Amino acid sequence: MTPVPRIRLGKLEMAVLEHLWSVRFADAKAVHSIIGTQRGITLNTIQSTLERLHDKGLLSRGKISHAYIYVPKLQREQLMGRIIEDVMTAFSDGKSQPMLSAFVDFAARVDERNLERLERLIAARREAQEPKP
Repeated sequence: MTPVPRIRLGKLEMAVLEHLWSVRFADAKAVHSIIGTQRGITLNTIQSTLERLHDKGLLSRGKISHAYIYVPKLQREQLMGRIIEDVMTAFSDGKSQPMLSAFVDFAARVDERNLERLERLIAARREAQEPKP
């Protein structure tokens, strides 16, 4: 299996991704008008951030007239999965038990009902993987 490159995101990168997930696509000026003006940062900073996200493989872009239009390559759930995989690979030392225990503990701390949700998700995954006669 080819190792997945590590994804590290700063607060501005996350804000830009959040915005693009909500609007589906935008150019640098549109992103700046929402995020840059709120934070008091320049258009150049937004352009650099979009470029970094593109270089990290998280955004695709196409040129329309003189501007690039950026589109998220991954949805939120897909990115979360890649980040979780990255952390698990870095810290699990090839053992899944500590990672699973930590995940279950975290899920329960966030919301006790998450344990029931996990049980339903596991059951649905098992059912989907069972061969159909």
